[in-house]
Amino acid sequence: MTQIREPERRSRILRGRPYSLDEFASKYGLRNEQAESLFTRFGPSSIELDLLMAAKRRPPILQDRIAE
Repeated sequence: MTQIREPERRSRILRGRPYSLDEFASKYGLRNEQAESLFTRFGPSSIELDLLMAAKRRPPILQDRIAE
């Protein structure tokens, strides 16, 4: 019999400040389901999520709120 192994979960180092789910969804005009899916797969890193959205050619609709 062939055994099926569960993939190991690797922890990622957080790059940049973390987004909240609501902040990410509102910045890019995403529905909650879309934002939650991306947030779950790629984590809360603002750098990672901004790069992902740039690759999807999806510009932000709201500016960053830096140092609030």
